[in-house]
Amino acid sequence: MGQLILLRHGQSAWNLENRFTGWIDVDLSEQGVEEAIKAGQIMASEGLTPDLVHTSVLDRAIRTTELALREMGRTWLPVQRHWRLNERHYGALQGLNKDEMRKKYSDEQVHLWRRSYDVRPPALDRSDPTHSVHDPRYADVPPELVPDAECLADVRARMLPYYYDVMVPQLRAGMSLLVSAHGNSIRALIMYLETISEEEIPSLEIPNGVPIVYEVDERLSATRTHWLG
Repeated sequence: MGQLILLRHGQSAWNLENRFTGWIDVDLSEQGVEEAIKAGQIMASEGLTPDLVHTSVLDRAIRTTELALREMGRTWLPVQRHWRLNERHYGALQGLNKDEMRKKYSDEQVHLWRRSYDVRPPALDRSDPTHSVHDPRYADVPPELVPDAECLADVRARMLPYYYDVMVPQLRAGMSLLVSAHGNSIRALIMYLETISEEEIPSLEIPNGVPIVYEVDERLSATRTHWLG
């Protein structure tokens, strides 16, 4: 039937600085640019020819897409962008250094915030100027759907409707889709595709710039073929 190629964006400047990023726009680091270019080269060498691209509305995923497609000679592909593919919203932790938060709250607490399935970090106050309700790219999103903080369960709940309503019809039509997104939105999708339990999902790591290929059959059963590179 169809094919899904999942790609986490290249390393961002805040990945490099060990900060919580979430919905804050941060550019790719120099290494992140190289990872995006290499991802495109690997996909080209594997003969992957996506028909359409899905990305979040965050710059690091968009730029990764552009760099990878250039290497594939497919910059002309149609791209659909949606906030439901955004990274997990880290609430009041966004912009803060992870090691400093470990010293302040403990390793165990930070691990829960980062990796647990259903524990949210502290919420970001809506009066904060960095809150996404003030960002014009979310002007058409009902305010109650713009999060103050999210756990992975929240990401799964807001990402899966986009998968069902938009991607599934395209997969059923036999299309190959490149999904350029983020560690947690990709984790949530893989959790669904591979039926990974809430207890197992904290151990799943999604590396930057490594394409993951799934073949999807008519029953929407997905088989991971390989992690490229």
